[in-house]
Amino acid sequence: MEVLVRLLLIVATIAFCAMVWTLAFGRITDGPGALVAALFVITANYLSSTLLGRIWPWWSQRLQRRSEKRRQASDFHGQKGPVHSILPVLAVVATLIALWYAGAVALNAPWAYDKAARAEVTLTFPELVADTWSQEKPKLPAPHQVAAEMWNTTGAMIASGRPFSKRSLIYHSWITFSSTALGFLLGTALGTLLAIGIVYNRTMDMSVMPWVIASQTIPILAIAPMIIVVLNAVGISGLLPKAMISMYLSFFPVVVGMVKGLRSPSAMQLDQMRTWNASRSQTFWKLRLPSSMPYFFTSLKIAMAASLVGAIVGELPTGAVAGLGARLLAGSYYGQTIQIWSALIMAATLAAVLVGLIGLIQRITLKRMGMAT
Repeated sequence: MEVLVRLLLIVATIAFCAMVWTLAFGRITDGPGALVAALFVITANYLSSTLLGRIWPWWSQRLQRRSEKRRQASDFHGQKGPVHSILPVLAVVATLIALWYAGAVALNAPWAYDKAARAEVTLTFPELVADTWSQEKPKLPAPHQVAAEMWNTTGAMIASGRPFSKRSLIYHSWITFSSTALGFLLGTALGTLLAIGIVYNRTMDMSVMPWVIASQTIPILAIAPMIIVVLNAVGISGLLPKAMISMYLSFFPVVVGMVKGLRSPSAMQLDQMRTWNASRSQTFWKLRLPSSMPYFFTSLKIAMAASLVGAIVGELPTGAVAGLGARLLAGSYYGQTIQIWSALIMAATLAAVLVGLIGLIQRITLKRMGMAT
């Protein structure tokens, strides 16, 4: 908690100092001006850190006492209040949005100054902020610009009864999800089979596992075009090449997680199974597999996110016209940063939904197995 507060304070201090400097002295230039600005930011950051060091012990004790009182109250009522669990998330989101707006001002300010210089006008700070938050092709679009783009390409399409229009992000998300799901299933199956072989066969453990690890050292941007070219040469195109790239990224966390999970039973538990004269298959189904479920679901969450990344990367070299990767590529071609950010936010939302779905399945499964409350 202290580290997070310090980090947020440092970032907020730097952003605040940059805005104050811009307001008082204009743009930060090269040479001595930049050095003075850097010293100004460092000094302010040092003073703020020192102040935090003074007040943090008192604040920490106060927060701890409040937390203890709330915990006792929640124990008395039998459940936690929803506001208590949501407030930290909302605080982090609000901080990120504020930093996003500050970053938009800092990154888009040079273009605003250039336009003002050509028009021979002087920008006030409110005019500078308004210009940086409303540019057509900004370096960093403001959150409300991204939200407006997402509404135009998603919400407005749903309202008009065209959710799967080719301009809709829902349509592009569905295309990306199709290859993500197929690659995730293939990667999960491959990773599980490899993990079982590695655990039960020493030869595979010594020979296959190093190659599994080495496979992840190859940059995906280098191997993706190779996979697509090879598959196209044998007449395979469309969904499968992108799914293969997703599988390549998703099988590794499943292998590592399942190997760890299948080896998690203790020596005493394995000896107990041998005492009961259990076969290797019975030991697998009754002991090793149930013990590996927490590791398995954790690896599935990582694999799902990696599979989505693989699907998006696979859409880039194929010249695809549909999919979130295609939207990113088109936005980069034409300098449409707002379109790029809206596709990124949609990809993050899709990943969060898919990972959350796996988490829900995990809770239901582990609860039925008696491994979670």
